[in-house]
Amino acid sequence: MDKPNLNYINSLSGNDDVFKQTIINILKKELPKEIGEYYVQMDNSCFLKAAEVIHKIKHKISIMGMEKSYYLVEEFECSLKNQSADFNAELKVAFDQILCTMQDFADSL
Repeated sequence: MDKPNLNYINSLSGNDDVFKQTIINILKKELPKEIGEYYVQMDNSCFLKAAEVIHKIKHKISIMGMEKSYYLVEEFECSLKNQSADFNAELKVAFDQILCTMQDFADSL
């Protein structure tokens, strides 16, 4: 699994520290809400809604520079959309680990 980083955010913001901090603040605010919503939808077996939340989280994965994780998460999202309760359990475990990694990184910013 790749590790989150600020490379994309740094590139996007250039020398604008205010803009950079704005992006970081958005990540720190939205990510825990989206992770919580994902777990609620999964606990309620609302797999299509969980896939919708995952779609939002994928954008944050990109912003955090986690390219390999992005493709794994995309596969999990499709698995949920297409197979409902028969989703790939291995992908779910990997996604849950990605979420923990992302949250830990966001918390460290």
